Amino acid sequence: MEYVNNSDSKELEISSASETESTVQPRPERLYKKPPWLKVKLPMGENYRRVRGLVDNYKLHTICQSGSCPNMGECWGAGTATFMILGNVCTRSCSFCAVATGRPQSLDTGEPIRVAEAVKLMDVKHCVVTSVNRDELKDKGSVIWAETIREIKKLNPQTTIEVLIPDFKSDWDALQRVIDEGPDVISHNMETVSRLYRIVRPQAKYERSLEQLRRTHEQGARTKSGFMLGLGETEEEVIEIMKDLHNVKLDVLTIGQYLQPTRLHLQVESFITPEKFDEYRDRGYEIGFDYVESGPLVRSSYHSERHVKSNK
Repeated sequence: MEYVNNSDSKELEISSASETESTVQPRPERLYKKPPWLKVKLPMGENYRRVRGLVDNYKLHTICQSGSCPNMGECWGAGTATFMILGNVCTRSCSFCAVATGRPQSLDTGEPIRVAEAVKLMDVKHCVVTSVNRDELKDKGSVIWAETIREIKKLNPQTTIEVLIPDFKSDWDALQRVIDEGPDVISHNMETVSRLYRIVRPQAKYERSLEQLRRTHEQGARTKSGFMLGLGETEEEVIEIMKDLHNVKLDVLTIGQYLQPTRLHLQVESFITPEKFDEYRDRGYEIGFDYVESGPLVRSSYHSERHVKSNK
């Protein structure tokens, strides 16, 4: 998804690229027009420009940019960003994701210290780090992961850290390297319900992701995961994935609306209303999650500083 001007509201509407020239299966006309709740303010302000300058100067990758996050203006304006390590090219080809797929470049061993220095310059109190998948690496990128957490802690001892990690293809030694560094929150997203995995995440496995979250919890870490709505899932399937996540003792759950990044990605099957997101949030608390973030524009790191401490 990309940001485009909306002259009527002086806001930004989250819009798919080149929809009028799309050669993919036509959608119902109602889905070409985004509902009014999918609008965000234009990124601007001194803090936003400062953060953007730091990201550019330190040659850092952020999921804010690579993933076309609709909350980039709000988060960058507050002086925070979600850093993406291990490059900006992913070895997987998930059909919902805007991050480039291909053959990644060689590892940048100087990246951990640059990320740590940027966190210090930005003076952030809570840092989020994620990464592309690096399935071609023997350690699946876990050594760089560990070094990045270590360097951030060294330069920013008061900063809390959330890591949003890949599944490491069931390499539990790689997972342990991350856990051993002691980030405050360890997150791994399910992304969608079980039935849609082969379409949405063809190189991932539903049970593998659940197992990773279970193992992470058993190590005493605070765990977090999230999934998208609007991909064709049923309400029964949404409740099912919530129960599956609660069964592996997940602490924090995020639920957001899927938005098509480009015409080459999966189409949106439905736009879920804010009221329905509220219902799922309430149901999540009934099921027993410690914290539930649910809304059309919610993404994994949205309000993540609130997810560090227990609500109970």
